[in-house]
Amino acid sequence: MKPLFVVNPRSGGGATERMWSSMRSTIEHAIGDIEVAMTERPGHGADLAREGAKAGHPLVVAVGGDGTFHEVVNGLMQAGTEARVGLIGQGTGGDFRKTLGIEHRLDKYVDALKSGRERPLDVGKFEGGGKKGHYFVNILSAGMGGLVDRYVADAPRVLGGKAAYFGASLKALVAARLGNLKCKVTLDGKTEERAIRSYMIAVCNGRFFGGGMKVAPSAEIDDGAFDVVALGATSKLAFAVTSNSIYSGSHIGKNGTVSFRANKIEIDLANDDARDVFLLDVDGEPMGGLPLSVELVPKALTMRA
Repeated sequence: MKPLFVVNPRSGGGATERMWSSMRSTIEHAIGDIEVAMTERPGHGADLAREGAKAGHPLVVAVGGDGTFHEVVNGLMQAGTEARVGLIGQGTGGDFRKTLGIEHRLDKYVDALKSGRERPLDVGKFEGGGKKGHYFVNILSAGMGGLVDRYVADAPRVLGGKAAYFGASLKALVAARLGNLKCKVTLDGKTEERAIRSYMIAVCNGRFFGGGMKVAPSAEIDDGAFDVVALGATSKLAFAVTSNSIYSGSHIGKNGTVSFRANKIEIDLANDDARDVFLLDVDGEPMGGLPLSVELVPKALTMRA
């Protein structure tokens, strides 16, 4: 059966829809005939991927941004088949492909699909933020990131992506509250309680989020554990300074940054005054808030990369 390409025509600011005809010609010239399904609404990518995998497509490729890949991964996990997953990045952030080390060029994505090279892919499963039995493949964060997501979603469409994100970040910094986090951390069968003061905590399978922030420089997508990183600065000014160092990954090891590994983590707030603004960002998508339970499903999928 042909590979199934789940295409988000709105990704890349609508560029995918405009370019898809020429993109398809390049793809089929390299790997042969494909089947295409276009997403029509949020969450549709999960439905298309799930039904495609159940129908027997051996490879399901997400064509879009990190959100599209997130949906396709959820669909494949729900299907429970052995279908492989692939990616042609068309979004504005492209955080997950940076971890994969794929250059942002169509020919490089196609080369990865054509090569037959495969690697196992760990997947995070979580309950919280209004979701139950939901999956993520890159990074789930709680705190400032989710608040920024909310403000970006509410920003006027006339603003460009960078302007909207910058404005949302400033607004979120004003509204943010320091979270007194209660964490129950499990690694290799051993569980401990940790108390962390932070404006943001990130549970990382991949290395990058937020359009290039290298929040977890040592994270690997197939090592069987999350890298958990919390920016523990106790003032908003210190948090802003520390946040800037995330782009280079130099925040790790600095005073105020907490990092550790986990196979499972449960997180809640001890201070209810922060609950309304301590929100989730899941693979770049806004969701609800805490409490949260996250566990790693090792080698859950196979990635064509």
